[in-house]
Amino acid sequence: MKKKAKSDSVTVNARARYDYVLGDELTCGMSLSGPEVRSIRDHHVQLKGSFVTIRGNELWLNNLTLGADTARNIKLLATKKQIASLSRAKIAGSTIVPIKLLGGSRHIKLVIAVGKGKKKYDKRETIKKRDIERGRYA
Repeated sequence: MKKKAKSDSVTVNARARYDYVLGDELTCGMSLSGPEVRSIRDHHVQLKGSFVTIRGNELWLNNLTLGADTARNIKLLATKKQIASLSRAKIAGSTIVPIKLLGGSRHIKLVIAVGKGKKKYDKRETIKKRDIERGRYA
């Protein structure tokens, strides 16, 4: 009997790379219940509009949409040193953005990154570069 091939990346937040200039990435665990894990493994999850906050020396993922449920807040698992470095970046004016959910192995992980918001002209430049790479312009 053959096992199904599992993909490493369950969900990618494509909007994050468009809206932010991303810096350091961090992979952290998530505190989930059984039905939440099932929703994520069945691809019934959406990262669009979600963001990470720091409350009481803990990381929280806000507005994660799981299946038919409304947006939820989920605790992220990271070390004190990692949280301290993220809070320093947050104080400096950066945003903590979820990039993708990894669910190919036994554990479900979330990749987050420190990002600076792009201006409108930066976004137009991103679109132009992407179109050039695709070969739309000669």
